[in-house]
Amino acid sequence: MSDVWPVRARLALGLFVVLLATGCGQAASHSKPESSVVAVSERDFAVTAPRSLVAGDVVFRVENRGPDSHELLVVRASAARLPMRSDGLTVDEERLQHREVGVLEPAEVHAVRDLRLHLTPGRYVLFCNMSGHFIGGMHRLLVVR
Repeated sequence: MSDVWPVRARLALGLFVVLLATGCGQAASHSKPESSVVAVSERDFAVTAPRSLVAGDVVFRVENRGPDSHELLVVRASAARLPMRSDGLTVDEERLQHREVGVLEPAEVHAVRDLRLHLTPGRYVLFCNMSGHFIGGMHRLLVVR
């Protein structure tokens, strides 16, 4: 009877190893891919961000460097220029709603906020549309490959 125990012990150990390996494999297959964190800064009158990114999940970590409040809009760029409102100072957001990918509402100076997006290949424009900011240069073209 002493020979039976080592066989049972080996079977139990083997089963444990198989269950452990299977469980680890399942956990790995259900985990979400990591998002890339991309630094973006806004200040009068510039948006600083990379010119290109790889497609996928991204977190834009946006810092307002002032001296005013700034917002951030991200839209797909299907044309060379964005449509302007009749005031000539701001982008016509209503005409871009179908291409809007993400928005951060205006934030005070020194605020840091995150904007989580899933970007597919194409061209995007990141911009602030506070009065006169876009026309003053607060925009950045981003190519996603």
